[in-house]
Amino acid sequence: MAESRVAIYGAIAANLAIATTKFVVAGLTGSSAMLSEGIHSLVDTGNGALLLVGLKRSQRPASEQHPFGHGKELYFWSLIVAVLIFGAGGGVSFYEGIVHVRHPNPLEDAHWNYVVLGCAAVFEGMSFALAFRQFSHERGDTPFWEALHTSKDPSTYTVLAEDSAALLGLAIAALGVFFSHQLEMPRVDGVASILIGLLLAGVAVLLIRESRGLLVGEGVSAETAQAIRAIARGEPGVREVGRVLSMYVGPEDVLVTFDLAFAPEVPAADVAAAIRRIEQAVRERFPRVRRIFLEPVRGSA
Repeated sequence: MAESRVAIYGAIAANLAIATTKFVVAGLTGSSAMLSEGIHSLVDTGNGALLLVGLKRSQRPASEQHPFGHGKELYFWSLIVAVLIFGAGGGVSFYEGIVHVRHPNPLEDAHWNYVVLGCAAVFEGMSFALAFRQFSHERGDTPFWEALHTSKDPSTYTVLAEDSAALLGLAIAALGVFFSHQLEMPRVDGVASILIGLLLAGVAVLLIRESRGLLVGEGVSAETAQAIRAIARGEPGVREVGRVLSMYVGPEDVLVTFDLAFAPEVPAADVAAAIRRIEQAVRERFPRVRRIFLEPVRGSA
């Protein structure tokens, strides 16, 4: 979590500086795409602050009202971040682009747009590299796209997604400014703003989808559940293993429960020992599984 905070702090610092510069240059040149990029960076700055709030609140200890802790706070705040990207980022950029297409204004001194976009690309690239390094450390040997899909830490993949969208948005803005200036067609700049809005909306939808699944009780993958059942079946005396019920209660905290059917002749002391061995084996193979509740039954599970 400490490294996640470093990635978020880096993103906040970069976005705040970039947003200020973009707004100044947008006012000087009249670029719609640059204004959209300024809005994008400002939204990303606020999003970073919200992710920090989520991280802090998710680490509060368990209480009587929240016996499993507050890990899902991070999922809630990441959902708020995704909604802001969709509305404040994508929606405003799309609207600004429509306005500029309907009422185009010629660019004034496009040179400053290129300077700011270049500087922004450097800062965003540094932020992306920091987030990517953190994500690579977490995924280990897992393929990138598989790790991105299965990651349960919004503080990492949200920053990574934001920075990726920011770099692509900068490329779109640069092309919009270039063709708008070279072809003397101000509407192209507005089209670039619309594309940036659509890009942000698409990223937001993906983040909303991930946050929704975790908030409503997403569990471990089918492969992980099968592996857990295989561990239990390998214990002598276990006749059958029931369905594995699981839920993420935090990025690194998974709850797992299932029934175990032992042979009638297995003594109670051996049942208790077998359960302890199964729990230990599951935790060793899947460190995220911190809470295991096994229910021994006689007969079929």
